[in-house]
Amino acid sequence: MKLIIQIPCYNEAASLSVALAELPRKVKGFDTVEWLIVNDGSTDDTVEAARRCGVDHVVSFKRNQGLARAYMAGLRASLELGADVIVNTDADNQYCAADIPALVAPIVDGSADIVVGARPIGAIRHFSLIKKALQGLGSAVVRGVSGTSVEDAPSGFRAVSREAAMRLHVFNDYTYTLETIIQAGRKNMVIASVPVRVNGDIRPSRLVKSIPSYIKKSILTMLRIFVVYRPFRFFMAVGGTVFAIGVIVGLRFLAFLVLGRGGGHVQSLILASILLGIGFQTMLTAFLADLLAVNRTLMEEVEYHVLKNAGQRSKEGPRRRAAVSGPPRSRPKNRKSP
Repeated sequence: MKLIIQIPCYNEAASLSVALAELPRKVKGFDTVEWLIVNDGSTDDTVEAARRCGVDHVVSFKRNQGLARAYMAGLRASLELGADVIVNTDADNQYCAADIPALVAPIVDGSADIVVGARPIGAIRHFSLIKKALQGLGSAVVRGVSGTSVEDAPSGFRAVSREAAMRLHVFNDYTYTLETIIQAGRKNMVIASVPVRVNGDIRPSRLVKSIPSYIKKSILTMLRIFVVYRPFRFFMAVGGTVFAIGVIVGLRFLAFLVLGRGGGHVQSLILASILLGIGFQTMLTAFLADLLAVNRTLMEEVEYHVLKNAGQRSKEGPRRRAAVSGPPRSRPKNRKSP
C-alpha cells in the first residue's frame, strides 16, 4: 500500500518547510509514504525549498492555474505514481499533520472512499464571523446538493482512495472542495468526516483576499454548483416561477377585462405575454441542460475507465517484464552426425 501526501503550492518557499517538517514518513497500514508538491507557477524558491526538505515528486505549471487545477494535477500525478490513497493538505501548515493516520483510517479499513477533516470552525480565532458563517452555509449547501452529511465541506484536509480519485473532476477554477464532495455524493461514494486539529495562522489566506471578494466568490460558487449539478431543478424552478407570475398578471388582466376595464390595463397583458414566454423558454432550457448533464456523466465514466485501464497496465507491466526476462535458456549443443 502506498500513501502519497500532496501539497498544492504557489509561492510557498517561506512556509513550506514548516509544513513539510510535520509530515509523517510512516503511517499505519502503508508500506510507503511519499510526498508530492504541485508547483502552481511559483515565482519564488518553492521548488528548491521542497527538494531541500526531501519531497519525492514535483509537478509544475509554468503559469499559475489556480488551486482547483493544482489539486486535480496532484491527484492525476499520484495515480500515475501508483498511490492507493492520496492525502491533500495545505502549504501554510493550517492542518495538524499528526491527524493524518486518523484521516486515512476509514479508507484503510474499507469503510469510506473519501474522508474530510472537520475543523473546529467555531474555535478558530483567525476566522472572522462572516467567514465562519459562510463556511457553515457552504457546508449546508453541499449537504443538500450531494445528499451527504459532511461537517466541514470547505476543508482541504482530506484523504481520497485510488478508486475515488479516478472518478473526481473539477470544473470550478476557484476551489475544488465543494465540487468534489458533490460529485462523490452523486456517484454514491461513501464520505466520512473525522475531527482534526488546526495550527496557528502563519500567513494570510490566499483564497480570502478580502471579505467582499470572498462573499462574492462563495455565492457564485454555490450558484454554479446548483446550475451544474442540479440543472433541471434549477432552470425548472426559475422558469416555473416566471411562468407563474405571468399567469397571475394575465389573470389580473382578464379580471379587469370581465369588469369592462380592460382597455386601461393593456400593459398587464404585454407583461404577462413576456413573462409567459420567458418562463416557457427557461423551462425548455431545463430539459436541454439535463441532457448536457447526462452527456457530461457519460464522458466522466469514459475517462474513469481510461484511467483504470492505464493503471492496470502500469501495474501489470513489471510483472510481464519479470516473466519474460527469466534466466537465459541453455541452447542444446550441436550434435555431430555419425
